[in-house]
Amino acid sequence: MKRKAIIFGIKGQYLTKDEKKLIKKCKPWGIILFSRNIKDFEQTKKLISKIKSLMKDEKYPILIDEEGGAVSRLNNIIDMSIFSQSNFGKIYKKNKNKFYIYYKIYIQTVSNLLNELGININTAPVLDVKRKKTNKIIFYRSFSTNKNIVSKLGNYCISLYHEKKIGTVSKHIPGHGLALFDSHLKISVIHNKKKYLIKNDFLPFKRSKSFFAMTAHLIYSSYDAKHTVTHSKKIIRDVIRKKIGFKGILISDDISMKALKYNLYENATKALDAGCNLVLHCNGKIKEMKKLSKIIPLIDVFTQKKTSQFYTFLG
Repeated sequence: MKRKAIIFGIKGQYLTKDEKKLIKKCKPWGIILFSRNIKDFEQTKKLISKIKSLMKDEKYPILIDEEGGAVSRLNNIIDMSIFSQSNFGKIYKKNKNKFYIYYKIYIQTVSNLLNELGININTAPVLDVKRKKTNKIIFYRSFSTNKNIVSKLGNYCISLYHEKKIGTVSKHIPGHGLALFDSHLKISVIHNKKKYLIKNDFLPFKRSKSFFAMTAHLIYSSYDAKHTVTHSKKIIRDVIRKKIGFKGILISDDISMKALKYNLYENATKALDAGCNLVLHCNGKIKEMKKLSKIIPLIDVFTQKKTSQFYTFLG
């Protein structure tokens, strides 16, 4: 399978000539959609069909951020803005039976829509354990302050999507809950000791059964005081792969975020060198995409194998 180790976003609701050429020539591993790409059901379905036809692959990975709540890209089709993980976490604490009924209906509704559109990967659930001081970029996207609730509800989320043949992306591995800043804008440095992190923030990811995981653009000083998780060989090898035991495809968070201190192209290559299997480039700027397509390598043997396993899962 000849695919470049990158996931691109696109600019608008229809593919431009340059985007069509890029997709056919570069063959990115996947395409991620945002609200800017979605006008209505029919337009979105045609857009996805066009992407897959260019790749000559009905199972081609099409990703979307559909967590519910603030991160809901399908709102032009169906309003999911009140269905945040935080709200579902509150329902779980008040009445577990209601939670399981409501959440199953919610996930099945989202899954049915994704299946009809041709989207096969949802970048959920968020497995970050929130605190009182957790930055708002994560706070309302987290199920709970309780690590066990985050783990339990996260795994239920994954299992429900898997029943509907939708792949999931656990994020933001190995945990974003202690971050005080929005990584789109600024780096957060986590100073907590290893034992604490293993017992708390890492736990939901250790129990996760997701095919994919997305890195946190954070520094864990007790493991690597210099590099963010995305750029840290030590954390990816010793924490994500060994301690947590994640065996799937590791995707960087968006390499355009300001928490990463290098230029765009260094951010990409350093992420791959550190052990990310794929890099994520979201903004849809064609000039950047063209340049990245020239420096990004083909996916490695591990990623080929895991992609084939994912295709088998899709059926």
